[in-house]
Amino acid sequence: MQLSSPNAVNWFRNSSPYINAHRNKTFVVAFPGQAVSEGHFYHLIQDIVLLHSLDIHLVLVHGARTQIDQRLADSADSSKLEQQRRVTSAEALPKVIEAVGHTAVTIQAHLVQAMAAAHLTGAKSQVTSGNFLLAKPYGIHNGVDYQHSGEIRKVHGDNIRQQLQNDALVLISPLGYSPTGELFNLIWQEVAEATAVALKADKLIFLTEGSGLLDAEGELIKELTAEQAKQQLQQSEVHNFTLSSAYNAVTQGVKRSHIIGLGEDGNLLKELFTVDGSGTLITQDTYEKVRLATIDDVASLLELIEPMEALGILVRRSRELLETEIDHFTLIERDEKIIACAALYPFAKDKCGELACVTVHPDYRKGQRGDVLLKAIEQRARMLGLTRLFVLTTRTAHWFLERGFVSAAIADLPQPKQSLYNYQRSSNVFVKLLAS
Repeated sequence: MQLSSPNAVNWFRNSSPYINAHRNKTFVVAFPGQAVSEGHFYHLIQDIVLLHSLDIHLVLVHGARTQIDQRLADSADSSKLEQQRRVTSAEALPKVIEAVGHTAVTIQAHLVQAMAAAHLTGAKSQVTSGNFLLAKPYGIHNGVDYQHSGEIRKVHGDNIRQQLQNDALVLISPLGYSPTGELFNLIWQEVAEATAVALKADKLIFLTEGSGLLDAEGELIKELTAEQAKQQLQQSEVHNFTLSSAYNAVTQGVKRSHIIGLGEDGNLLKELFTVDGSGTLITQDTYEKVRLATIDDVASLLELIEPMEALGILVRRSRELLETEIDHFTLIERDEKIIACAALYPFAKDKCGELACVTVHPDYRKGQRGDVLLKAIEQRARMLGLTRLFVLTTRTAHWFLERGFVSAAIADLPQPKQSLYNYQRSSNVFVKLLAS
């Protein structure tokens, strides 16, 4: 995409809230060894260095299964997988160490090159690795001795934080030592999970092969709550280490986990700097919320409703009017962006209320958000002691009819509203009784 193109300019403008929101946050970014051998890996490294330059504290965790497989295939050392976990024999361990070490050096070389190209200097140009992981044997499971395959005992989070505070980028490999000096081969997803939990990271980001987390129809799953992720894991016949670690992290204090496919160049930036992202977001609860509007929402609401006003679907509201009426509005917020709104204007004497300014951003009209807003408005109306709602509309009559509204006459409106009725617009009137 050329920077001069309107799409690129708009994308850059719209990314500013995310740039500010992510500054000084801690992200753990994890990717498989397969990514290192892919053609656009250096572009991924450039994107990572860009995040680093924007004052995001980054910890990178890499895998090396592909590289280990290659080295063991070229030797007489035997190694097998049980339940997708490698059985690491004493004979295979040197090849594992060699593969992991070579992968780490390759990644570090790319990072240093990208940092130089980005003109980073001082501590910002440093990549730090170290003995951050304390490990223990995975042991014997179902009669299988996993030998030198291990699991995390402890992450030295304070040591990692010190490096991040010094502006270094931290690189962690899937090898850990026991207190007695034994070395263990670790699952990279479990390393990333444990690291994110130890750091209380703001995000745990998994970059995976292919297109990311897909549903049964092969469509990208955009969002999962922790409970939905748990159900996915329970229903799967094959253990998904990535989804499992993403789920475990958000249930242990990490704010958000992301699973992003490596199949398209730039997916990491799209996930972090656009509203809808490019992968799957996993949170403890849904990250869309319904709430009452405040004066701070006026500018965003104007931006949302102005296109509908320009089309004549909504009555035009000035900023000044919207500021005085802001307490009437209920909105849906998605990742700190307002994507839908509706207003309730009560007529207490007549025990009725006007439902107005129902608007959903064009990108979000397939998610039944209008129904969510209507339910919220109805609940608010009941709390105010209202027994019916009315709405005036020129374009969306069928939507309201499908949701229990019935056609009514101007005479059915409260007297103050009758006197303000705009006969030039000739709006249809619909009324709905509210169940007690």
